[in-house]
Amino acid sequence: MTAVDAHRAILAVWRIEQPRLITSLARMLRDVPLAEELTQEALLAALERWPTTGVPEKPGAWLMATAKRRALDHLRRRRMLERKHEMIGWDLESEQQTMPDFDGALDDDIGDELLRLIFTACHPLLSREAREALALRMVCGLTTEEIARAFLQPEATIAQRIVRAKRTLSGAGLAYETPRGEELSARLSSVLEVVYLIFNEGYTAARGEDWLRPQLCDEALRMGRMLTSIAPREPETHGLLALMELNASRAAARTDAAGEPILLLDQNRARWDQLQIRRGLLALGRAHALGGAGGPYALQAAIIACHARAETAGDTNWSRIADLYAELATVVRSPVIELNRAVAVGMAEGPAKGLEIIDRLAGEPLLKAYHLLPSVRGDFLHRLGRYEEARLSFEAAAALTRNRREHDLLLRRATEAADARTAPGVSD
Repeated sequence: MTAVDAHRAILAVWRIEQPRLITSLARMLRDVPLAEELTQEALLAALERWPTTGVPEKPGAWLMATAKRRALDHLRRRRMLERKHEMIGWDLESEQQTMPDFDGALDDDIGDELLRLIFTACHPLLSREAREALALRMVCGLTTEEIARAFLQPEATIAQRIVRAKRTLSGAGLAYETPRGEELSARLSSVLEVVYLIFNEGYTAARGEDWLRPQLCDEALRMGRMLTSIAPREPETHGLLALMELNASRAAARTDAAGEPILLLDQNRARWDQLQIRRGLLALGRAHALGGAGGPYALQAAIIACHARAETAGDTNWSRIADLYAELATVVRSPVIELNRAVAVGMAEGPAKGLEIIDRLAGEPLLKAYHLLPSVRGDFLHRLGRYEEARLSFEAAAALTRNRREHDLLLRRATEAADARTAPGVSD
């Protein structure tokens, strides 16, 4: 195995194992920033050794053992209680982890290690933006680039935000903890946002060779289902679950056999998961029954439900979708929502109407590097027969995306626009 192959293998394993490593160490050390630091040390050890020795048969177990040895060394240096030494030492040697966690059973209201750690990272000491960025980086293993894409912020801004958040938590001596009552409620909205951003990265990957990252979608759905049991009277937990279930129901139809993207209007709706659609609609009904029809997640779920209820693309109620986006815009101020509303308006009232909204968004700073703005503009221009402008817009969008599948799709659309322009009898 070459060094390049080894590094690729390490990073692939790391994406999967990092959250589990941090949750395990945070449980042991009761210190989230320290757990993240020692996890990074395990990664460095793999980068140093695996190119020479080869990737272990069980790379996740190797990383876990390495990280835990560093945690044990740290505890010894701090002269922790001998009982703690024995418990951790036994855990390292057995690797079976069959001993019941009596301490955890006493204080675990959440019942899931990863979700508990997200609640811990979403501490009130931090701003909402810092909480979410820290949780996505440390707990969920997203890169700074992926988080920056989610927030429509420069990478440097997100990196600084994460560094400051770690310093704040370390200085405050934050423990790995399970918030309860009002404290849990105070963190819930940030946790919901983190789970949704994880789902979004899985639904359309920010970069890489694949358009989808199904494992992230599955993890977000699992946590979303748990959140409805943790906070069953909170309508937005059901709204978020509805949104994710309804979106995920289309997963099988979103790519072809080669992994290339298939856009919504071109999808084979017979491949949509009807059971998952029913689950999503049921969760949306619960959100409404709890008085949360106007919540941001419930509104977004209602939008996706319009697609789910349409038997064909032509049956879609685009006017209703445009109205729901307009209502959502009064709840959440975001140029992305206005961009999505432009798509719905363009479908309901024609591409010229949608293009009017897009042109008003052209100077929006947050959308300056957002590839979907020129992509949507290119679609409207193509439908209006302005093929040369459409080609330039699709090429601009392709230059902005870091995902190879999306990049190739946008270039194909640019080629289609160029071909349409040169077709006999066509001018723009």
